[in-house]
Amino acid sequence: MPGQVGLVGNEQEGLLAFLAQARYTLKLTAYGLSDEQLRAAPSASALSVGGLIKHCASTEENWLGTIKNEPQTADYDAYGRNFALAEGESIDEVFARYDRVAAETEKTVAEIGDLGHRIPVDHSVPWNRKDLTHFTVRYILLHLIQETARHTGHADIVRETIDGATAFPLLAAAEGWPETPWLKPWQPS
Repeated sequence: MPGQVGLVGNEQEGLLAFLAQARYTLKLTAYGLSDEQLRAAPSASALSVGGLIKHCASTEENWLGTIKNEPQTADYDAYGRNFALAEGESIDEVFARYDRVAAETEKTVAEIGDLGHRIPVDHSVPWNRKDLTHFTVRYILLHLIQETARHTGHADIVRETIDGATAFPLLAAAEGWPETPWLKPWQPS
C-alpha cells in the first residue's frame, strides 16, 4: 500500500480508505521485529508494538459490535489484556484477527450504506457520553480513524525506542522502495 490514500469517489469510500491506511501504518510498526521486540515496552508506559496492534484490532471489533447493536460489556480485565500479546500469541495471529475485523467492518458499512445510520448509545458502560442518544456509522468510522492514528503514534515512539526505525524508512523497506539521497529503507541492524 502506498504511503498515501488515493483519490476517493465519495465520503464512505474515503473514510474506509483512510481507516485502511491507518491500520496499515500501525501494522507497519511491527515490520522486522522479533517476538521479544514486539512485546518490549521500552518507553515510560507499558505499551508495546504488538499490544498496541492487538488493542486496535479489539477496539475496532468492539465498535463493529456497536454498529451491529450488540450489547457492550465493561470488562476492565479484558481491556488491560488487550494491550499486550498473550503468552504464545503471535503477531501473525493478531494480524489475521485485525484483517478479519477490517473486512467485516467494510462489509457491514457497505451493507448499511448510510453513514448517517443511527445506532443507539449504550449508557451501561462509563465511556459513552451520557448526553448522546445515538452514534452514526460516520461518527464510528471517524472515531476508529482517530483511535488508530493515536495508537500508531504511540507505536512509532515505541518502535523508534527499540531500534531507531521510523515510519517512512519502514514503509520503504516493506514496499521495496529504492534508496534515494533523502530516504534510506530500514534494514535490520
